[in-house]
Formats: sequence, structure tokens, C-alpha cells
Amino acid sequence: MTRMPLLKVLVMGVAGCGKSTVAAGLAQELGAQLIEGDEHHPRSNQEKMLNGIALQDADRAPWLDKLGALLAAAPASAVLTCSALKRSYRDRLRAAEPALRIVYVEISLAEAHRRVTSRPHHFFPPGLVASQFASLEVPTGEPGVLRVAGNDPPAIQIRKILNWLGRRVTQRQGST
Repeated sequence: MTRMPLLKVLVMGVAGCGKSTVAAGLAQELGAQLIEGDEHHPRSNQEKMLNGIALQDADRAPWLDKLGALLAAAPASAVLTCSALKRSYRDRLRAAEPALRIVYVEISLAEAHRRVTSRPHHFFPPGLVASQFASLEVPTGEPGVLRVAGNDPPAIQIRKILNWLGRRVTQRQGST
């Protein structure tokens, strides 16, 4: 039996793009550990966002370092969710995990705002969606990046990602 090589995958994009849903499904398909980036924000970052204050590079640096360490320390395949809006943030994660594969979930500002508005119990308020688009450096031309449409159903996104990663689609995913 051939053992599949370990994969470390970042699912990135602005708030509301669906990265958590896609990452959870992808992790399940790969039998990988899921690292939900939002769960690792320091309380100070959560409080800033709850108060409608956009995070700055200095706020994100310790968070990115922690996520990179968690990804690198994962003993098996792992899927990380993180907005990773700027190339410098993605490069910081690549420094921790050089073989990192990145999936960029692309979505429009209007759709992201609509989705974030529909999740009232999240610490990220709709008023900050525009700031994410202002900070976003689309990963065009970066190595090891796949762009998927955030408006596609998650099953289709996951199928595209698995194909890109050279992994077989299981029956539960393949039937959709």
C-alpha cells in the first residue's frame, strides 16, 4: 500500500469567503488535522475586531507566528484557515512550512458583506469587510496557489482542490 505524502494546506481569503467551510470539508477528505485560525486570535485582536477596529500588521504578527508553528508541528497532513491577506503574511507561513500549498477562495465585496452580516455571533463585524478588501494582495503569480470561486458550492471547490493536490475524490465528495 502506497502511503500518500503529508500535505500542509492554507485556505485563505477575506472574511465571509467560506474558507472555514471549505477547509473543514477538505480536512475531512484528506484525513487531515484542521487548524481554524480564528480560534487562535489573541483576545486583544478579538476585542479590536468586535469594536470595529481593523487589525494592523503588528497585531497579526504573533498570530501568524502561532499559526505557522501549529502548521509546522502538525504530525500529519493539516489544513489551516487564515485570511492571509498580504503576501508578507503568506510568506511568514511559508517560512514555517516551506511546502505549504495555498488555496485562495475568491469572492466579491458585496457577497462577503452579505455573508458576514448573516453570522451575528462571530467576532468579526460586517463593518470591517471593506478593510479586508483594502488589505488584500491577491496571490496571483505566487507559487503553489490555487484560486477557487467562493460562489461555487463547497463540494465543487473541494473537488477542484483535491484534483489540484493529486488526491482522489472519495465517494461522499464525488457524488455531489
